[in-house]
Parts: sequence; C-alpha cells; structure tokens
Amino acid sequence: MQDNTKTRRKPNIRISQSDHARLSMLASTVAARNPEASDELLAELERARIVVDSSVPADIVQMGSTVTFKPDTGDAKTITLVFPGDADISEGKVSILTPIGTALIGLSAGQSIMWTARDGRQHELSVLGVSQPAPEGDAADRGATASLTVAAGV
Repeated sequence: MQDNTKTRRKPNIRISQSDHARLSMLASTVAARNPEASDELLAELERARIVVDSSVPADIVQMGSTVTFKPDTGDAKTITLVFPGDADISEGKVSILTPIGTALIGLSAGQSIMWTARDGRQHELSVLGVSQPAPEGDAADRGATASLTVAAGV
C-alpha cells in the first residue's frame, strides 16, 4: 500500500482579486531579501481561483480574516492574517509571509492543508472557522473580533 501523505494534493483555494493583486505585489517586493517566502506565496497565488471581491464567501481566509485552526502539533489557535507591517504575535496577528500565513490564505472552514515549517518539517492544519473584520465604522464588532483573537492567546 502506498503512503499518500507526501503526494497529497493541496486543497482548492479562492482569493479575491484585490488580495491577489496586493499579495502578488508583496511577493515581488520581498523576493530579493526573502526568496523562500516570496516563492511560497507566489505558488499559492498561482494555484488559486481568483474571484470578484464582492463574491468571496465569508468562510474563506482573506487578508484581515480571523481564523481558528487546529495544527497537528497541538490545540486549536485563533489568529488574524495580516500584512508584514501589521504582524504582532502577542496580539495574534500573523504575517502572510510566514509559512503558516501562506498556508492559510484562500482556505475555507473545514479544509486542511499540509505545510512546511521553517525548520523543514511537514505539518498539517485544519481550518475550524473563519470570520471577517467588521465593516469600517462598526467599532462594537471590531472590539469583539479583537477580544476573540487576544483571548486565544496566540
């Protein structure tokens, strides 16, 4: 019997047009100083189905999404996926340029993906839930999302 863990196909992902454009620009910008992160992000962008911003389902991980996932290494974690300048692990804000950030983009609740950590080890994570940031001006919802993220201790 074959071991399919190494050859397992990556799940289908969807990325909004605006996220695709911004992330493509980011990957190009960091290519010289961080080629591994750039290459990984570009590979995910190339395999993604690009969709109109207004038609991205709420359960798809986008930039700014708060994601609860279960890694194969332990308990469920909740993080917010952000651009590098906004990353702050103490606040649960993880950069898209980290291996786990790149693995999460475009996934939806219920999907799993294999990803390679910086130490070269293969891991799997499963997305348990996704929430989107509140529309601008809705401070109550933004506060609730921030509380959820901080409460998780990620």
